[in-house]
Amino acid sequence: MRQNAATPLPRAPELPRPGLGAVRVLAWLVVLGLIYAYGWKVTQIDLVELATKWSLARPLLVDLIRPDLIAREQLTQVNDAGIGLDGTVAPPAELRGPGRLTLSTTSAKIGDRVTLVGEGFAPSRPVELIWRDQAGSTATIGRAMTDASGRFEATISIPDVIGTEHHLVARVLLEGTRLVPSNALRLTLFRMVETVFLALMGTSMALVLAVPLSFLGAKNLMSRSALSLSIYYLVRTFFNIMRSIEPLILATVFAVWVGIGPFAGVMALALHSIASLGKLYSEQIESIDPGPIEAITATGASMLQIVRYAVVPQIVPPFIAFTIYRWDINVRMSTVIGFVGGGGLGFLLIQYINLLQWRQAATAVWAITLVVAVMDYLSSSVRQKVV
Repeated sequence: MRQNAATPLPRAPELPRPGLGAVRVLAWLVVLGLIYAYGWKVTQIDLVELATKWSLARPLLVDLIRPDLIAREQLTQVNDAGIGLDGTVAPPAELRGPGRLTLSTTSAKIGDRVTLVGEGFAPSRPVELIWRDQAGSTATIGRAMTDASGRFEATISIPDVIGTEHHLVARVLLEGTRLVPSNALRLTLFRMVETVFLALMGTSMALVLAVPLSFLGAKNLMSRSALSLSIYYLVRTFFNIMRSIEPLILATVFAVWVGIGPFAGVMALALHSIASLGKLYSEQIESIDPGPIEAITATGASMLQIVRYAVVPQIVPPFIAFTIYRWDINVRMSTVIGFVGGGGLGFLLIQYINLLQWRQAATAVWAITLVVAVMDYLSSSVRQKVV
């Protein structure tokens, strides 16, 4: 077809000036170089110290790879006898070990002298006499030796103690030792169980509030009127504010509020998890297929009906996945909040660190690693079956 003379010819595309793109790239590289140079200075990075002072951390690293798991304990025979002070009836014996202990009196006063006779123990072995008070604290108050028939006799003075129900404990040291779980391992296992349930309770409490708030924080559901849009912005603002506050700070506040212990940790994790789960849930709602919503809306359905039949079927699997993942995060986070009195394994770990007991601290660290790995495997299996 012949070109009409009156029709203007199309303008040729304007080509970039030679070298302009290279100049821009160079300018960006210079800017990034200045940013990282300043960041290197501000953060005081010194690779020379990293290479030359590694020997200072070597003892710590060695202890961290050999946790305190097993202890060698001397074989013993232990038994006790109750004694009451100031006219109080003596409490029953608590340690049902071998041998028999007899006191010259089961009711005494502070400063009185009492004779303790032991029979039926191992012959010719040293005996450690221990006072256990009403609170469970112990102190060595004397020593003795069993004779060839396994009998010993010792006279002690009643120490200046608080309370009325106490115990005299006889600990006979035998030959030989046995391997037992270390005290650090026993305490770690107890605190680890507390940590897992601390995270579970915090996640469960957050779930109750995060689910309804997530619907109010989804723009595709809350943009129908000015009022609902205002609620949307308020909810999202709440999510952003609470997520910006570290759980460590929240745990500090609740430790002052309700006292040091797991309850403070549960509340800190729950409050932070409400915001985190609420944001994840609401973004998942915003990304659902709008087709079912439009179809049900066209039928004149109410807002609750739209949520029930168009939204919920699409969000249940990802909601379950997000919740399990948040529980996994809270297990690790509960260790940190234990540093400020939030209970759990972190409360034990900070004590070991303060006392420079690195092998005991390593026991707690490896326990955290093992539990997180197991939970990751279990949560992955659940997600594959549900999602």
